[in-house]
Amino acid sequence: MHTNSGIPNHAFYLAAANLGGSAWEGAGRIWYEALRDPRLRPTAMFKTFARTTLRAAQRLGYATGSDEYKAVQQAWAEVGLAV
Repeated sequence: MHTNSGIPNHAFYLAAANLGGSAWEGAGRIWYEALRDPRLRPTAMFKTFARTTLRAAQRLGYATGSDEYKAVQQAWAEVGLAV
């Protein structure tokens, strides 16, 4: 588990760094909502979690063209998961 936990953690870091400001205000809220999604299962693959973060961004009111949505999408692409 710990070997691959760095992938979503690094994606979070990249999104937070891209957005600037306090991590808990943008990327943090998105990741927290994604982790609370009842459809997310312990057996989820990285791509499923990446999509879940994008859905969480939309649920929080960040449209697909928003800086927040694009930062999350770009972060996943930078770690090798284009979604």
